[in-house]
Amino acid sequence: MYDICSIGHITRDKIITPEKTVFMAGGTSFYMSRGISRLPRRVSYQLVTKVGEGHRGEVAKIKALGIDTICLPSRHTVYFENSYGADSNNRTQRVLAKADAFTVDDVSSLNAKIFHLGSLLADDFSPEVVECLAEKGTVSIDVQGYLREVVGQDVRATAFRDRDRILACTGILKLNEHEMRVIADSDDARTVARDIAARGVSEVVITLGSYGSVIYAGGSFYDIPAYRPRRVVDTTGCGDTFSTGYLYCRSLGASPDEAGRYAAAMCTLKLEHSGPFDGTEEDIKEILKNEK
Repeated sequence: MYDICSIGHITRDKIITPEKTVFMAGGTSFYMSRGISRLPRRVSYQLVTKVGEGHRGEVAKIKALGIDTICLPSRHTVYFENSYGADSNNRTQRVLAKADAFTVDDVSSLNAKIFHLGSLLADDFSPEVVECLAEKGTVSIDVQGYLREVVGQDVRATAFRDRDRILACTGILKLNEHEMRVIADSDDARTVARDIAARGVSEVVITLGSYGSVIYAGGSFYDIPAYRPRRVVDTTGCGDTFSTGYLYCRSLGASPDEAGRYAAAMCTLKLEHSGPFDGTEEDIKEILKNEK
């Protein structure tokens, strides 16, 4: 029985910014695994991923960090192209290859208190997979993938298929300011949070970029600030980094407010470079101390 089991595809990413173009691994499971490996081992953690035969080097690197890892076979590895303009909050995406979806057979033997589903595309996790995992533990979902599909190589917005069926099985939902408009057709984070909670979700985490975050849990709202980075280099993986810090702290018994602030500080450090969070808990605590 693990505290957290992260399930999702490790991707190949091409990241284009005004300053440069870099190639690296990506995906929710990648950013979460690399990020959590930098934190004190107070939480037991497992990674479950799918990659193609020729791209398992990054999985080996994660295993070498001491992460308990299951790598399932796939015909291909997900290959994303992320392009950012002058406004780092906006990006355009293409998918040059897709991996196989996760199935009930893939997850039926897993055991964890929290299952975090890092959805990248709409068909990654079927309602049947979510329902299977919800019988075992709390399901945490990053909604981003459920709202985008691939047409040709272009990533296009799509409706949240089976929304109510999936949310009824979801304990923690993470979304951003763009995604909340799709799910609940509102620009008001508190209105969206209440709407999602009414569909069965216990904790709603809405990140608002440089404006911070709003968390709705137990009938209460928590406003989380965005701590100012020394410079903004790359926002790729920030949402995944937030989920990492939040679930890590919640697994240790921290309140939603404490977990949200810890997660926000992790994101500040991640923003300052390309790639996953590579700081320490001491770095996180230093940001929290200086912002008081």
